[in-house]
Amino acid sequence: MQISELNKKKLDLIDWINQLSDKNTIELLDNLKSATSKDDWWDELSDNEQKKLQNGMNDIKKGNVISSAQFWKELKNV
Repeated sequence: MQISELNKKKLDLIDWINQLSDKNTIELLDNLKSATSKDDWWDELSDNEQKKLQNGMNDIKKGNVISSAQFWKELKNV
């Protein structure tokens, strides 16, 4: 896409956003903007949180998982 086409698309989006009145759509766009920021949420986690997530990802790779139905069934029996 050429720069002129990209700039036109951006202006079209700005016009569209300016006309929005739906709160949910505006919040969705705001969340999208936040989610695409340059900050990586992983870096904001503590070492302990990162370790727990890494352990969970390792469990998934090893197939050490259960279904959602099994999880809820076991939880009810606790």
